[in-house]
Amino acid sequence: LPQLGPHLPPRLTQQPWRLLYCTRRDGFSLRTLYRRGGQPGCPALLLVRDTEGQAFGAFSASTIRCSNGFYGTGETFLFSFCPELKVFRWTGRNNFFVKGDVDLLMVGGGSGRFGLWLDGDLHHGGSHPCETFDNETLSPQEEFCVQDLEVWGLA
Repeated sequence: LPQLGPHLPPRLTQQPWRLLYCTRRDGFSLRTLYRRGGQPGCPALLLVRDTEGQAFGAFSASTIRCSNGFYGTGETFLFSFCPELKVFRWTGRNNFFVKGDVDLLMVGGGSGRFGLWLDGDLHHGGSHPCETFDNETLSPQEEFCVQDLEVWGLA
C-alpha cells in the first residue's frame, strides 16, 4: 500500500486505510465484497494476487458497489507490480470506470474488453488492454485465478 501513496489523489494521502474485505477472512464472494465495501462515496483500493503470485488491482474514488451502469471518476486507475509498480491512469477516451453486478465486476472498458474483471465467486478474472486506461495486461495471463483479494477503504 505505501508504494501507491504518491499516486492517490492528494486529499487521500494522509488518510488512514483499513481492510474492509479479504477473501481469507470473508470468503470468496462478490456479493460479500459489495456488502462490506464501505460507506457510499468512500474511495476503495482493490488488491488482487493471482495464483502465479502476481499482484495488481485498481483504485476507485467511489465505493465498489452493485450498479446498473458504469460509475466513478477520472481519479480511478489500474496498477500492477511486475516487477515494479506501474500505474495506468484515465485516458479521457471514455467513462467506463467501474461497473458491478452479482456475476461480474469490471474496471475499465471499451470495445468489449475490460482492464480488469472478476467473476461472481471471485475465483477467476481477467485483464486486457482497454481504452479507459490504455493499460497493459495486469496479469501474466489474460485470464487468471485469484489466490487472495482485498478491498481497502478509508477508516
